[in-house]
Amino acid sequence: MTVNREGPILVEGPVEVESADGTTTRSDRFLVAICTCRRSRTYPWCDTSHRCRKLTGPSGDRRGGGQSQKGEEEKSRP
Repeated sequence: MTVNREGPILVEGPVEVESADGTTTRSDRFLVAICTCRRSRTYPWCDTSHRCRKLTGPSGDRRGGGQSQKGEEEKSRP
């Protein structure tokens, strides 16, 4: 298993994931990416939706929203 700080958990397959409601999802792939951000449309499998997050400040804080600074400037113009 490999844990990526800003991405999915990579697990050598085949893999079965049991969700909170008790349903089981299986993948027979040799390497499986498990979503940790819950943005994936194919949850629990990662579809790289975590890549859509943008850096929003000098601290490198990531907060989804996707609004660029240019968009904020345009809103504040009279």
